[in-house]
Amino acid sequence: MRLESYGAPLSLEEIDRPETGDGVLVRVEAAGVCHTDLHIVSGSYDLGEGNLLKMSDRGILLPITPGHEIAGTLVDLGGHVDTSLKEGDRVVVYPWLGCGECRKCAAGFENLCEAKPASLGIFNDGGYAEYVRVPHPRYLVPTGGIGPSQAAPLACSGLTTFSALQKCGLHEGDLLVILGAGGLGTTAIQLAKKTTGARVMVLDVNPSKLRLASELGADQTIETSGREKTDVVSEIKRSNRGRGADAVLDFVGNPSTSTMGFEMLTKQGRLVIVGLFGGSAPFSLPLFPLRGASVLGSFTGTLAELSELVRLAAAGTVRPVVSAEHPLEDANLVLQKLGSGEVMGRAVLRP
Repeated sequence: MRLESYGAPLSLEEIDRPETGDGVLVRVEAAGVCHTDLHIVSGSYDLGEGNLLKMSDRGILLPITPGHEIAGTLVDLGGHVDTSLKEGDRVVVYPWLGCGECRKCAAGFENLCEAKPASLGIFNDGGYAEYVRVPHPRYLVPTGGIGPSQAAPLACSGLTTFSALQKCGLHEGDLLVILGAGGLGTTAIQLAKKTTGARVMVLDVNPSKLRLASELGADQTIETSGREKTDVVSEIKRSNRGRGADAVLDFVGNPSTSTMGFEMLTKQGRLVIVGLFGGSAPFSLPLFPLRGASVLGSFTGTLAELSELVRLAAAGTVRPVVSAEHPLEDANLVLQKLGSGEVMGRAVLRP
């Protein structure tokens, strides 16, 4: 499924099978559909105050095959022999590739490449296809028996959540507030409850998603639709003996959620913004030093973090919520449903 022009539907096309070259070739068995794909298709991010970050300005050249949550079978190792992998292995692909030479890449943070990012499904052809070329076998993580539909979301929604959670600095008994119970939020609930010892409160506008959050282990949920921000913040503080939240994970990332997330922090609390819905938000500057509060951004995660996350998933610590599987040609339908908030957890394409 190819993006030929920004703002247009993806088109189903027959193209040549990718040449392995000096890389490896994976037959795609599942490709998760992510909100980032919506931004890629639309052609921009909303920076607020009328400003846009255009995909063309980021160096994204069309046509492109989207899809960065990829799981499948390794079918061609090319000329690589010094590897623990073998053809026929099931793998999840680490898609957040960098230039491999800048200081961030050298330190293991290819997802934050400062020179020339090369992420699959964004700068290079991705997983909305039968096959995907991966530049090197080191970017393939064996799935450890996890099915393709559960493995694919680990590459973005799982990894992004896992990395953001590490930035929260949570301790036993702390209060974590999760804004948004979608694909990332449902993963965050599981990881937080099983790895941090924190109490988890989840906020969303959708009652069905909040019911799912409770089933996954959330200690408390709050439906925010139609409620004043100050009322929601007050309820959270009342539930925490007058204190605010020790950490807030904002998986929405719009002006309303980010400002509300900051206002509900206790002293030394951390707001970690992950969502990319866009806009700009005013913050009261004196409250940063007075509360000792922090606002952090978190973008995807590292290859090492993905390896650890897959290990946790294989051990049963976390299982991505996959509510629907669709054939590849349904990509536009799934993107439409995702954009309108109809997808519970994650939907995947099965080429």
